[in-house]
Amino acid sequence: MIWTPHTTVASIIERSGRFLMVEELTRDGKRVFNQPAGHLEEAESLLAAVIRETREETRWGFTPQSLVGIYRWQVPPAETTYLRFCFHGNGHDHQPELPLDDGILRAVWLSREELAANPQRLRSPMVLRCIDDYLAGCRYPLELLSDLA
Repeated sequence: MIWTPHTTVASIIERSGRFLMVEELTRDGKRVFNQPAGHLEEAESLLAAVIRETREETRWGFTPQSLVGIYRWQVPPAETTYLRFCFHGNGHDHQPELPLDDGILRAVWLSREELAANPQRLRSPMVLRCIDDYLAGCRYPLELLSDLA
């Protein structure tokens, strides 16, 4: 068997110092905050995945502008490994009538300070790290990504 990480995408949308986040239920019933994020599906580009996941989890359209970073997180104790591609971009075309994905309780705008005040409520350490990298100016051109058919 070949080991493979779970490839995920996440979006950062910021307005007036607040970030579009989702409050979701974990498998064990814990309420946590995360960026709009999810798994890359077979034959899907990273950009198509982050656009789809953002819409499904927040009801907002998303136009990626840059790659903030690529993050590897191994869930203790050495279980699942996630490889996250985090994108920054614009939110637009809010469609409040759409249903939210299963497990998503709501989309909410929160400041970095509000998120940092409750680290136990973050889905993973990647949540705050992505925001901090974004706030530090980390921006990489989308041209770094190539989809070869």
